[in-house]
Amino acid sequence: MSLIEIKVPDIGDFDSVEIIEVLVAEGDDVAENQDIITLESDKAAMEIPSSAAGKVASLKVKVGDKVSEGDVILTLEAADNAQSEPEKVEPAAATEPKAEAKAAPAPAPKAAAPVTDADMHAEVVVLGSGPGGYTAAFRAADLGKQVILIERYQRIGGVCLNVGCIPSKALLHTAQVLNETKHMAQNGVSFGEPKIDLRKLADWKDSVVGKLTGGLQGLAKQRKVTVVHGVGEFAGPNALKVTTDDGVKTISFDNCIIAAGSRVTKIPVFPNDDPRMMDSTDALELEDIPKRLLVIGGGIIGLEMATVYNALGSKISVVELQDSLIPGADKDIVKPLFNRIKEQYEAIYLNTKVSKIEPLKSGLKVTFEGDNAPEPQTFDKILVAVGRSPNGKLINAEAAGVAVNDYGFIEVNKQMQTNVPHIYAIGDIVGQPMLAHKATHEGKVAAEHITGRKVAFDAMTIPSVAYTDPEVAWMGMSEDEAKKQGVDYVKGAFPWAASGRSLSLDRDEGLTKALFEKETGKLIGAGIVGPNAGELIAEAVLALEMGADAEDIGLSIHPHPTLSETFAFAAEMAEGNITDLMPPRKTLHSK
Repeated sequence: MSLIEIKVPDIGDFDSVEIIEVLVAEGDDVAENQDIITLESDKAAMEIPSSAAGKVASLKVKVGDKVSEGDVILTLEAADNAQSEPEKVEPAAATEPKAEAKAAPAPAPKAAAPVTDADMHAEVVVLGSGPGGYTAAFRAADLGKQVILIERYQRIGGVCLNVGCIPSKALLHTAQVLNETKHMAQNGVSFGEPKIDLRKLADWKDSVVGKLTGGLQGLAKQRKVTVVHGVGEFAGPNALKVTTDDGVKTISFDNCIIAAGSRVTKIPVFPNDDPRMMDSTDALELEDIPKRLLVIGGGIIGLEMATVYNALGSKISVVELQDSLIPGADKDIVKPLFNRIKEQYEAIYLNTKVSKIEPLKSGLKVTFEGDNAPEPQTFDKILVAVGRSPNGKLINAEAAGVAVNDYGFIEVNKQMQTNVPHIYAIGDIVGQPMLAHKATHEGKVAAEHITGRKVAFDAMTIPSVAYTDPEVAWMGMSEDEAKKQGVDYVKGAFPWAASGRSLSLDRDEGLTKALFEKETGKLIGAGIVGPNAGELIAEAVLALEMGADAEDIGLSIHPHPTLSETFAFAAEMAEGNITDLMPPRKTLHSK
């Protein structure tokens, strides 16, 4: 038996490059030119192929090792050239992709008698006025229905407009300005230390919210949508009881759209009554800037608020139960964010949980658990951002016969109907992802189906964005999902270190990657990290919905110099016709 040493080939000017993935194991059969490890430098990731075929006898490296040209990766037992040809397998017949299966809703109750003693009646009642709710209400009104919109708070717009998406983005813009002015000092432009007036900043944030919610009130009035402010719950299959400032009102309906959203998830063992414990709504109030802030949860909401408070002067620590920030996104598009904030924040603890919070006069004493857990520490404030819970169990849905599962979600079909056909549900309350832009499309489907149109919610992808610094955005199939499902794909990745527009912003840490099906070349997923990634991901969504392949994207002329052209460059990387970098070895056209 002859052993062959497989070594790191010439990798250019790079030296001591980290291994981020080992693609084979001892005992595996390896073909010549098959990728065996993935290396990642500060600027790009690269797969290293085997220079020979055989069986892996021993691995000489592991994830985290740093290697250079000539280092031994593994040894192979040489393949027998006399080996018989492998059996050819006929390709399976192509099939249409199947939609994710949903559990069959419970049977609908028998039709109830009409409500005769209601205070108000509408053809369509929408419970909840968030982006999904007001979209559904306005669309139904535009299609000729008489509509009542119920909202528990004094301003319509729901969590997103009032205490979520919009106010947080106003504060994130503030953070961006603070960070950019500070950064420019090293490039010769200094502004001095900023003077922050928290009350004036909060007033400006509230004014942004006021403009949007005020605009919605005007649109509701123009469309003759009646807005009722109060807490609504079902009183039967055709009626809701709404507790208003003027007492309880009964509203009957022909059709109802549940858009009651979700609420912040609280951990019962934490001292949630302590005013130093914040959720995302509290954090947006900007009562003060704590010297030390602990963020529990390394997801999108926690990291966005960490971005704000870090820019305003807080020392930030983040604790996350899983092994990476923003679980659900591929690690390679999260890594540039991680690398940037680990230099700015006091600490980031992964694979760690908070086991105890003890309120003290001096602060909140926190005890951690995990392999790398620190000693107990005291923080001035704590932001708990561990997700949101649907409000399905808070609306007395059983009175209408609407099925709600143990988690509080309401199951629906593609027309957004519940198990009670004239009652629909949309948004956070029907399942993940809990995103406003999903809810708005679902709201239109529900409203249009009520008016007799043949419609269905059948999105091929729903994009996600973390408005951090840098931003992280992704859509379609992730690389992790593609590997788990055994999808044969090719990745085109373009590092922003080669983008003129990115360099002109003095930000070279970004990356645009696109995944293409090997056989057809069609786009199946994309991820972007860098400034304005949230704006850039929309092109990838459109490309996927339109069935575009790598050639379509690469041949579409993008303006130069822009960040948007990095998506075309990623497609060219997959095609192998890139000129702004050296073409990769593995492309859609390589064997």
